[in-house]
Amino acid sequence: MPAVVLAELYRGPKQNQVVDSCLSRETGLTVRDTDRDFARLVGAVLGAAKAGSEDLADAHCIAAAVEAGGGVVVTGDTGDLGRLAAPYPNVQVSQI
Repeated sequence: MPAVVLAELYRGPKQNQVVDSCLSRETGLTVRDTDRDFARLVGAVLGAAKAGSEDLADAHCIAAAVEAGGGVVVTGDTGDLGRLAAPYPNVQVSQI
């Protein structure tokens, strides 16, 4: 999970507690920090889709799947994520 997605979830003490509680029970989840190489990949995802900064967090999710060699991104927003994933045949977007 990209760290920027966690930033979208953390919204204050009560919400943070719920997020942290869920994450503490998940053993297979890793958080991907955005270093220079990953930022370059995120930028490439945005560029390939001709997307703007408003899609930055979504582009992190697609970039994480691309970096992993492919995968499935599960979301409630298949429109934006599907558009970002379109150039990458090994990345699928599925409705939650």
